[in-house]
Amino acid sequence: MFKYSLDNKRYHTLNYYYKNKYHQKIVKIPVDLGTSCPNKINGGCIFCDGDFACPKSTASIKEQFLKNKTVIDHKWPNSGYVIYFQNGTNTYGDFKKLTAKINEALTIPNVFGITIATRPDCINNNWITYFKELNQKTDLIIELGLQSMHNETLKLINRGHSREDFDKCVKLLKKHHIKVVAHIINGLPYETKEMMIDTAKYLNDLGIDGIKIHMLYVNKNTLLATWLKEDKFKLLTKEAYIDIVANQLTYLDPKIVIHRITGDPDLKALIAPTFLIKKVSLTNDIDKYMKEHDLYQGCNLK
Repeated sequence: MFKYSLDNKRYHTLNYYYKNKYHQKIVKIPVDLGTSCPNKINGGCIFCDGDFACPKSTASIKEQFLKNKTVIDHKWPNSGYVIYFQNGTNTYGDFKKLTAKINEALTIPNVFGITIATRPDCINNNWITYFKELNQKTDLIIELGLQSMHNETLKLINRGHSREDFDKCVKLLKKHHIKVVAHIINGLPYETKEMMIDTAKYLNDLGIDGIKIHMLYVNKNTLLATWLKEDKFKLLTKEAYIDIVANQLTYLDPKIVIHRITGDPDLKALIAPTFLIKKVSLTNDIDKYMKEHDLYQGCNLK
């Protein structure tokens, strides 16, 4: 069995990370700061339908937490929690108002950590100072969307930042011992398998703490949907995605935590690919592929 797994996985699972650190089940509870995205003014990413920019709740952080955890408690009673500021760019907006809401999370019992999702071009010195202080009070993780290390791809998808922006931000966070989780997307238009693996290699060399791997999917009312209809690019097949993910993992240090290896598309908005709907089946197939080919996280590192 792989060293950093409790589930017969061949990669470092988030479940292992939490149970090894806290010796109990830890569950993420999403809450909404009501933030938008600075890239909207430029049209946004080609795969984004903008739904994240609409606050799902105007309730307080504690009210949102208590409401969302009731569902979790039925499945995992007596668990600990991580509060996840997920929607939008959570460092984009009024600094004092946003930090006041984040600080509210610290007052909630049995919360072991806070995860904040944002963009690498939306963290200034005020946020770095705040993160340093917050990091002393809780298990802080900053999630940053990269999607691809290739600047030509970032420009094509209208990402609104460069690889250099990401690189600078990660190094600044790591300088202050703040944990970083990177998001990447496999199957972005015109990228090859080698380019996607290079993105994994780049993140490994950068020294990230965790990664979320997603498959590109097409939602309604996006530029990407128009491109798909006009046959301007091809989506990855299920088989290709499994092969790419498995091989990306082999170039990641075993200590890097794999937070996810596939996404959770909104079924009402999803156009394709439909194989993402069966998440458990897809993750099981990745496990089978790695076992059949005797692959495990970090096995191709020299």
